[in-house]
Amino acid sequence: MTDQPEYTPPKVWTWNKGSGGRFANINRPIAGATHDKTLPVGRHPLQLYSLGTPNGQKVTIMLEELLALGHSGAEYDAWLIKIGDGDQFGSDFVAINPNSKIPALLDRSGPKPIRVFESGAILVHLAEKFGALLPTEPAARAECLSWLFWQMGSAPYLGGGFGHFYAYAPMKNEYAIDRFAMEVKRQLDVLDRRLAESPYLGGDDYTIADIAVWPWYGGLVKGLIYGAAEFLSVQDYTHVQRWADAIAARPAVQRGRMVNRMSGDLSSQLHERHEASDFDTKTQDKIAPAS
Repeated sequence: MTDQPEYTPPKVWTWNKGSGGRFANINRPIAGATHDKTLPVGRHPLQLYSLGTPNGQKVTIMLEELLALGHSGAEYDAWLIKIGDGDQFGSDFVAINPNSKIPALLDRSGPKPIRVFESGAILVHLAEKFGALLPTEPAARAECLSWLFWQMGSAPYLGGGFGHFYAYAPMKNEYAIDRFAMEVKRQLDVLDRRLAESPYLGGDDYTIADIAVWPWYGGLVKGLIYGAAEFLSVQDYTHVQRWADAIAARPAVQRGRMVNRMSGDLSSQLHERHEASDFDTKTQDKIAPAS
């Protein structure tokens, strides 16, 4: 183990603003808005406020897939929420998502706007709204939703657990990295065994389960997040690799990954999306300055 002194928890925990590492400026133990801020509203029925993280990618991929299927009502405006600047604590954003996390969706297609927060809830809302990418046959629906909620329960161990301690924590902690690396590899084995049985997580068809899981676990095995592919020996999970490649090749996935993205090559970033033509006409002057 390490030579770091053993930590003894105090009798009563208090907030130490200097202990949050890379995200110390946005981490806090209380909820609610910190400032008044009006969110912009575009002309489409669906207004998305997000950032191109794995959770944000789920929704933009879903919307692009729906449009590719011919659902014109899925046209959307995607507005950039800079979580590093604290945009998620603005009053309008908190009114849509009291948990102050991206993504947040405002569905204005009906007489009364509907707020939807949590990425899994947004995927289900859109799938049911358009009758797509979620099976209706009871057994197939149950399988799809089981894998969708598997992702909701599992990804915090990948992101807030392994990703945080391996890539973002202010100091490396052997116990924490070993603990979460073991769990992530167990999760990859779960996926690999399932994908040895069927082409997609829900079965023969591509569904919201794949859309939810791919940005996290597909991104991990393709080296898109945390830079830990070699460390985790991701090449061993051959069925996950096959599945990740197949989904990455989908044009809607490629478009969805660009939206609200603020990292990587500028050519792969579309900070805001308002029309399908934005992907074709994107130029340097249409890319928002990175903060």
